[in-house]
Amino acid sequence: MGTGNRYTLLSSKDTVRHCVTQCLTMSLLESKHRQQGITSAGSGIGREVCRVFAREGATIIATDQNIKAATETVATLEGAGHTALDIQVTDRNSVETAFKHVLKQFSRPPTVIVNSAGITRDNFLIKLSDNNFDDVINVNLKGTFLVMQTAVKTMIEANATKDSSIINIGSIIGKKGNIGQSNYSASKAGVVAMTKSASMEFGQFGIRVNVVLPGFIDTPLTMTVPDKVKELFIKNIPLQRMGKPQEVAEVIAFLASDRSSYINGASIEVTGGLH
Repeated sequence: MGTGNRYTLLSSKDTVRHCVTQCLTMSLLESKHRQQGITSAGSGIGREVCRVFAREGATIIATDQNIKAATETVATLEGAGHTALDIQVTDRNSVETAFKHVLKQFSRPPTVIVNSAGITRDNFLIKLSDNNFDDVINVNLKGTFLVMQTAVKTMIEANATKDSSIINIGSIIGKKGNIGQSNYSASKAGVVAMTKSASMEFGQFGIRVNVVLPGFIDTPLTMTVPDKVKELFIKNIPLQRMGKPQEVAEVIAFLASDRSSYINGASIEVTGGLH
């Protein structure tokens, strides 16, 4: 149920909160001169990813459809030179404009992208509307596609593909399914399959593509879950607790670093043992 990257939309039934974010880092972990793009910087896992990257000396560009949320993220980061931008993950022009802005400001594209598009529009399959199905697919799956496609095109055109890394945020729900989340589970399963295909296509350029599958993580996406439902989920988790956004962010930071230089096309579960 957790989500993380550059674009995240959070929703609960009748109310929808849009959190589309990107983090760009000029240097991260062991790799100097590396830029990183991280989505959902406005809250949850995306915000924690920005913090972890900034802690390692990165310069962050946090993007979100909610510019206030992105600005608030920037205010919490270590170091200087961070900035916030607004973006709409489902709009190709908006995504392309964001990358053009980055090229103009930094003279090179990001070489690390963290994609965390994610919304929920939960309902039993028999009651699920076309709009709620389409909205989730468009944000979670198509949004991830648009960012990856634009990012890789920009990297290739700038001859900046070597040692690049894309980390997509899926969900354990995409693997195991969940009652009332047929649309969400399908979208996140699609992210896993798309990640594997992308890793095969982009490996020749030196671009690694992996996906992280968070479990039941304490984020705004899970805040609307009733306490009784949370208790049921936690009983099925061997560690007997919800995960923390930072615990997911640390795994993402590993995949973004040179320490994972031979990991490509992998799906890494961060679930406390929930399968």
